[in-house]
Amino acid sequence: MIYIVQNGWQIIVATLIGLAVGAAYHAAAGRRGRIALGLTITNFIAEAWLTAIFAGALILAPPKAGAWVMAIGSAVVIWIGFVVPAAVVSLHSRGSAAGAVAAECGYWLAVMIAEAVVLHAVGLVAPY
Repeated sequence: MIYIVQNGWQIIVATLIGLAVGAAYHAAAGRRGRIALGLTITNFIAEAWLTAIFAGALILAPPKAGAWVMAIGSAVVIWIGFVVPAAVVSLHSRGSAAGAVAAECGYWLAVMIAEAVVLHAVGLVAPY
């Protein structure tokens, strides 16, 4: 987990961009309010942790394709494999409509791709 400390500022920058993308996404959907815009300390901590784990995945990703393809591809694979199933089960169990589930999944895809772009653009340091 030392990579989190070594990449602290990169993770914070990507987290802030992810929160900004989320705020824009929710604003475009007509949602208002502090919680809907992701401006709570709980949201920041949770998203920073998600970004830190995602950064670790990007550091460990085998270079099988171009760097940008791997960065964005990793975001999509993690989204499909972990975020979509968790969101579908969680929201479906609360009785959310299919459109709301799709919107939430789209939100997380936008956030994860934005974070992948930022993390790759600023660069990550492998643990030493």
